[in-house]
Amino acid sequence: MQGMDSETRSKLVAALWQVTAEQGWNGLTLARVAASAGVPLAELRWRCPSRLHLLRLHGQAMDAAVLADAEAQQHGSPRDRVFDTLMRRIDAMQPHRAGLLRLFQDVQRDPLLALLLLAELPGSMAWMLEAAGIPSAGLLGLLRVKGTTAVWLATVRAWAKDETQDLAPTMAALDRALDQAEKLARSLRLPPPEGAD
Repeated sequence: MQGMDSETRSKLVAALWQVTAEQGWNGLTLARVAASAGVPLAELRWRCPSRLHLLRLHGQAMDAAVLADAEAQQHGSPRDRVFDTLMRRIDAMQPHRAGLLRLFQDVQRDPLLALLLLAELPGSMAWMLEAAGIPSAGLLGLLRVKGTTAVWLATVRAWAKDETQDLAPTMAALDRALDQAEKLARSLRLPPPEGAD
């Protein structure tokens, strides 16, 4: 997946979720993705040799969408920065909502796929913390990544049920999840990120 230009990446991610929305995860084939994206199958073999690689490509695309505007997320308290960063990720997911919701349905019947997806998530959450100007390295960083992962999962569950235009229920769920994460951090006496109130 290295060296892939942004146009090809966008086409493949869009095709991934279009085919998933129509066929479900079990009906997702690499040939269907290639045809939907307008990419030769031989090229897809080189760029994304499996369905898991396509899911990783999606994760990288969502990371990139947030990181491209990381400088705009460096203002306000650490909590505000995390809130804004995670909502930017939700915004990046919106165009692929139908496919993602179909995947969420299918993953409930596929424990192995659920484990694979969960294994990929902390890496993206570490990047989200970095985008918010919060270190993700070391033991403290690991705890922050775990906490951010839990916050993200709660937010995505709310987003999956949120059919509003302004995503107010999703934002409210994110706010509640951040409250819970902050309470847990205080109970564990973890030092707040620099710049915290």
